[in-house]
Amino acid sequence: MSNNVYITYCTGCKWMLRSAWMAQELLSTFEEELDELTLKPGSGGIFEIHVNGKRIWSRKEKGGFPDIRELKQLVRNEVSPDRSLGHTDQVSSS
Repeated sequence: MSNNVYITYCTGCKWMLRSAWMAQELLSTFEEELDELTLKPGSGGIFEIHVNGKRIWSRKEKGGFPDIRELKQLVRNEVSPDRSLGHTDQVSSS
């Protein structure tokens, strides 16, 4: 099975750099698991992330952007549920 991630971002909101940074983080973490990562320009304040056709994040529904730790965990849960993310899985004590 191939694993595909699509990040749709609003060009009018200037979220391309945020999307590219998240893409870079995902590609470096899941270099063996991901077959494709696509940045899709959109409009209307959209910021959504889909993995294998399943939406795992919507800025409008969640009220913001995922932090990178949460995003990596969400992607891992879809592409390699048994994989440990090391320090990313550890809960910080704040």
